[in-house]
Amino acid sequence: MSRSERRRPAPPDPAALRRGLTPEQTAAIATLEALGWELRFVRRPLFRAPVPVVFEKAGARWLVVEGDGQLNESPGFALRD
Repeated sequence: MSRSERRRPAPPDPAALRRGLTPEQTAAIATLEALGWELRFVRRPLFRAPVPVVFEKAGARWLVVEGDGQLNESPGFALRD
């Protein structure tokens, strides 16, 4: 096994990613997935609500699904490369 293969994490479990999200967030994510977007990760800050982050399939655009299901294209934080 090469070094790069060992560093590649296993794909996240979709059920685990959705755990703790509001029904509105879950519905919005399902709609986005039908349109070709992908839930890649969920930020879970201490003592705050989870923050799901979805990406276009091409990976160029991303957005956050707020607790009420609204989409936020400029959430106030940056992602690492």
